[in-house]
Amino acid sequence: MKQFEEKLEKYAGLLVETGLNVQKDGRVFIRSSVDALPLIRLVTKKAYEKGAKEVKVSMTDDALTRMHAENQSREELSTIHQWTIDERMYYSDEKAGFLSITSSSPELLKGVDPEKLQAMQVASGRAFKDFSNRIQSDYHSWCVAGYPSVEWAKLVYPDKDDDEAVSALLDLILYTVRADVEDPVAAWEELDRSLHEKVDYLNGRKYKALRYEAPGTDFVMELPEGHLWAGASSVNEDGERFMANMPTEEVFSVPKKTGVNGYVSNTLPLSYGGNIIDDFKLTFKDGKVVDFEADTGYDVLENLLNTDEGARYLGEVALVPHDSPISNTGKLFYNTLFDENASCHIALGSAYAFCIEGGKSMSREELEHAGLNDSISHVDFMIGSEKLNIYGVDEDGREEKIFEKGNWAF
Repeated sequence: MKQFEEKLEKYAGLLVETGLNVQKDGRVFIRSSVDALPLIRLVTKKAYEKGAKEVKVSMTDDALTRMHAENQSREELSTIHQWTIDERMYYSDEKAGFLSITSSSPELLKGVDPEKLQAMQVASGRAFKDFSNRIQSDYHSWCVAGYPSVEWAKLVYPDKDDDEAVSALLDLILYTVRADVEDPVAAWEELDRSLHEKVDYLNGRKYKALRYEAPGTDFVMELPEGHLWAGASSVNEDGERFMANMPTEEVFSVPKKTGVNGYVSNTLPLSYGGNIIDDFKLTFKDGKVVDFEADTGYDVLENLLNTDEGARYLGEVALVPHDSPISNTGKLFYNTLFDENASCHIALGSAYAFCIEGGKSMSREELEHAGLNDSISHVDFMIGSEKLNIYGVDEDGREEKIFEKGNWAF
């Protein structure tokens, strides 16, 4: 038990030191469900030890969230009070470090009226659009991490009792974030160096496009002029490094909004809006999803694609080797933060401003003119497997294999 507590404390320390890189006299804003309270307490303790002057904690409860979704009207669910928006923007103006701890069951809202779910997603996306723009331009530090709820743990470990399932999933999470090694901070520094080697290579190649081929997938994705690859640590407006995702194994960039053609199929389930979408296929023409199918969660996928005009276009391309720590666990997490770091993925919706030259200082109109998609949503889904090949295409149409059978080819 003591060893487990030590690993959890290392995890909290990592989120403060490496994830948010909390500065003396800085503020921290934590968003989570009550399930993660043991971790929240440790993070708060570590942040104050680092010199934070305030740690603001905003918690939700999954049971209450479900009750609200079932019993409130669509109109009521669409109401985001201005004081909620103002609070978030106050801490953003203060350049707080924002920590989001994902704990909820991937099936939290299964069976709820899809129109209600769409109303909730659209209302939230519109209300916090300015905040999302700041996140996507690295205005301040931010980090997303995980901690298991009973319901999520039971989905991953259905044959274990509640306590055993939570313990097993938490232990697995601690492994994925390298909190189980003697010096986690040093391990993350090595990961940062390794991922940036891939970033530097891809930025040096300046591909015109990427071509994907795998069972159920055959498509070409153009990249905008001046695109930049990123991965591992980022730098906020004040020049401070932080780690946006813990865990992370990806390097990523932005597609050209109107430059995607062909079809792509998912390889892992997508948890979205408290529902699972699986066995789906999207067909693109000039960047837009013009046809789709899904064996599971068709209505949820349809509502996702109809969130706004930009929800049918891509905003991110990410490369993750099949032979990676999370993939090698052999476990399906049913959680995008973890599953996306076990598989190459792409994202429907908004693009990251920092993935194009000068993007951090561009307006949304300028970013769109540069070829980047804009949307109130950003939803990653996994398309990687041991059968995926990816080719980088240069200005003259010459191809270089960069992924072979799911892994880096260089």
